[in-house]
Amino acid sequence: MDLKAQAHHLKPIVMVGKNGMTESLIQEIDAALKAHELIKIKFQEAALEILEQDPTDWLTKLKAERVNTQGHVMTLFRKKPKKKA
Repeated sequence: MDLKAQAHHLKPIVMVGKNGMTESLIQEIDAALKAHELIKIKFQEAALEILEQDPTDWLTKLKAERVNTQGHVMTLFRKKPKKKA
């Protein structure tokens, strides 16, 4: 099953508001990725301009990949590191 299909039923767990992609928001997304691997983030009306910009900088910081963007919602994936035995 591909990641887009796996994410279909997920609800956004991080909201991006008028302050945009702040350092604290990046930390919040990082924590969500640590917990879930596959997440959706929703961009509110005041933050839609971020969707039109290149997300490479903050995706690189997060070591995450964009799976899909649909409407105001972006799906991100970052594989959890394997636990040491």
